Amino acid sequence: MQTPDYIVFLIYFIIVSAYGLYVYNRKKHEDSKDYFLAKDSLTWWAIGASLIASNISAEQFIGMSGSGFTMGLAIAAYEWLAAATLIIVAVFFIPIYLKNKIYTMPQFLKTRYNETVAMIMAVFWLLLYVVVNLTSILYLGALAISSISGLDLGLCMVALAVFAIVITLGGMNVIGYTDVIQVVFLILGGLVTTYLALDLVAQHYGSSGPINGFNLMTENSADHFKMIFKKEDPHFIDLPGLAILVGGMWIVNLNYWGCNQYITQRALGADLKTARSGILFAAFLKLLMPVIVVLPGIAAFVLYKEGVFESEMMLNGEVVADRAYPVLLNLLPVGLKGLSFAALTAAVVASLAGKANSIATIFTLDIYKKKLNPEADEKKQVQVGRWVIIISMILAVAIAPYLGIDKKGGFQYIQEYTGFVSPGIFAMFILGFFWKKTTSNAALFATIGGFILSCLFKVSPDYINLEFLHSSGFAVLNADGVYEIPFIDRMGFVFLICVIVMYFISMYETRNGVKPNGLEVDSSMFKTAPSFTVGALIVIGIIVALYSIYW
Repeated sequence: MQTPDYIVFLIYFIIVSAYGLYVYNRKKHEDSKDYFLAKDSLTWWAIGASLIASNISAEQFIGMSGSGFTMGLAIAAYEWLAAATLIIVAVFFIPIYLKNKIYTMPQFLKTRYNETVAMIMAVFWLLLYVVVNLTSILYLGALAISSISGLDLGLCMVALAVFAIVITLGGMNVIGYTDVIQVVFLILGGLVTTYLALDLVAQHYGSSGPINGFNLMTENSADHFKMIFKKEDPHFIDLPGLAILVGGMWIVNLNYWGCNQYITQRALGADLKTARSGILFAAFLKLLMPVIVVLPGIAAFVLYKEGVFESEMMLNGEVVADRAYPVLLNLLPVGLKGLSFAALTAAVVASLAGKANSIATIFTLDIYKKKLNPEADEKKQVQVGRWVIIISMILAVAIAPYLGIDKKGGFQYIQEYTGFVSPGIFAMFILGFFWKKTTSNAALFATIGGFILSCLFKVSPDYINLEFLHSSGFAVLNADGVYEIPFIDRMGFVFLICVIVMYFISMYETRNGVKPNGLEVDSSMFKTAPSFTVGALIVIGIIVALYSIYW
């Protein structure tokens, strides 16, 4: 980067920091719910922006662009189907949380099941958030910033962590409102990058303009513009055909957007109308994300295929797809490179801040306050939360380089390893919501048994040699020549098994006198305002149109 780029980036840094300080000073008296949840403080547009800022991070900008480079537009399924999922969460999940005054996911499990289930999951979520999510966001973000700036990777990780800590220490109020600015930079800088990437493609073929560039991409890399892979496609193992539309992809999204402290926390401090409006706003923004994070990856692939920046994409003699976005940024003009760099940094810092706040919320409210110091006052809880933020970030910086995040591809790394636990957790939540007979022991089976089943499905096709799995196409050869069930299919199978076993456990226990703790649920909770219904139908219509065009 050159001086104008650093000036643009500095302006971004000053704006975010100054606004964060303003929001923090405006709210002088903090209690724990105000600090962790911004109770009754966030507007619908702040909730929607914060959802997207927290969700879109290095795994999208770097990892999903890398997947766009490798497999094309199909990876956009995670984004477009997430928009539909947000509608489901707004209509069915959020009313249950708010009606039952649920503020954390472990609190939901304690209210619905018992303290044992809640504590097991609280510890588990803390480990997952620190070891998988926080580390991957931090490492991929630092990798990109290091590639662009030329700074040492370790130094970049430390700088990102410090910036995120400064924002996070101000609590959810500061995170929520600074996320609005982060999203502006994220979308503006992201769209500029996409515009210039498409124009670079057009120029390479002797034309100009992003529309011509897009048309040339579809002509010269038609295989990168199909949403549903067939079994013989080498990327079927990552996105297994129609299972994307009718199978495990829904478990991925519903678990992430509806049963995840990191995400639902943004809406749990608001009233139902505000929460739903914010989530709908996030759904519209979600439709835009593949334009920002996937198309640049495809553009990089087209240019790479034509011999442009071949050496830049190589690392130790191999093509590294996750380098696509950083390499592309290096081709941008002076000044605009700084804007795109700010967009990437905004995405990373916002996600780090949101994740760290969720870690602090779960530890403080569900472990420290419940088990370690029940007498802790509001001020003490806020202090503990701040220390947890600092400690978790230090741990992430320390262990991130040793997890092999760069080997598999950042986005797929997060999805697959989260997928080991998603089916059981989602089964536990969905039955807990809508079937009052679900018992605590059934939930325990989903928690522990779901993980064990995921591990078994991971290794069984190769070691057990189940012929029907091979011949039916459920098990396919991976890059190492080993039979493996695609992890999205694996999640679908594990989820169904968990639901069936939970049903039999619950029926057996209720017949023997066990009385589960049902939640307060009635059909009137799910009625939506006309404006929300219209917006939801528009989102779904756009998704149907996109899949119809790029089937």
